[in-house]
Amino acid sequence: MNAKTISLPNIDFQAMADDFRLMNPNDPGAWPLIPKITVLVGLFAAILIGGWWFVWNDQLTELETKQKEEETLKQQYVDKKRQAVNLDLYIQQLADIDRSFGALLKQLPDKSEIDALLIEVNQAGLGRGLQFELFKPGQEQVKDFYAELPIAVKINGSYHDFGAFAADIAKLPRIVTLNNISIAPAQAGGQLSLDATTKTFRYLDDEEIAKQKKIEQEKKAAQGAKK
Repeated sequence: MNAKTISLPNIDFQAMADDFRLMNPNDPGAWPLIPKITVLVGLFAAILIGGWWFVWNDQLTELETKQKEEETLKQQYVDKKRQAVNLDLYIQQLADIDRSFGALLKQLPDKSEIDALLIEVNQAGLGRGLQFELFKPGQEQVKDFYAELPIAVKINGSYHDFGAFAADIAKLPRIVTLNNISIAPAQAGGQLSLDATTKTFRYLDDEEIAKQKKIEQEKKAAQGAKK
C-alpha cells in the first residue's frame, strides 16, 4: 500500500501582513476576517485582564477573607454549642470545686486560732515523750489569701517517737507541715536530736486581703513606672 500524502494548506503570510497594513482604522466593517478576529481576541483578553485587575481580584480576596471568617464563626459556634450542652456539668464541677476549696480553707485557722494550734503542736510532741529544746515561731510570710508561719523546732527523742510525732501532726484538723528535717545523735542520753521547720498556715481576713491587694497593685505600678 502506498501511504497517502497529507498536504497542509499553504498560508500566505505576506497576504495576511498586507491585510493588517492596508486596513482602514476608520472603517472596521471593511476589515478582512483575520484582522477582525485578531482585534476581537485582543479586546477580549484586555477586558479579562482589566476585569481581573480592577474588579475580580479584590472580590476574590474579599471572598477568601469571608470564607475564613465563616470557618472561624463555625468553630466558635461548635465550641459554644459544646459548652452549652455541658453547662450543667460545668456548673456541677464548679460547685464541687467551691466545696473542696471551702473544705481546704477551713483547714486554715484564722488569726485568733494560731496560738491554740501552736499549743496543739507542742502537746503532740510532749505526748510522745519528746523533749523540746527549741520551739521558736518565725516571721509570718503573707501570701495572696493566706499567711505562712514557720516554727523552728529542735526535739530530742527516739526515731520511733519522731515518726509517731510526725503522724500526729498529720492528723491535726489544721494544716501543719514538717520541713527541712535533720536528725543527728543528741549530745547526751543516747537519744536522737531532730531539727526541723514546722509550718502552719492561716487565712487572711478581709482587711488583710484588701491590704495585700493594695500592696500588689503598688508593686505593679512601680514596675510599670520603671519601664
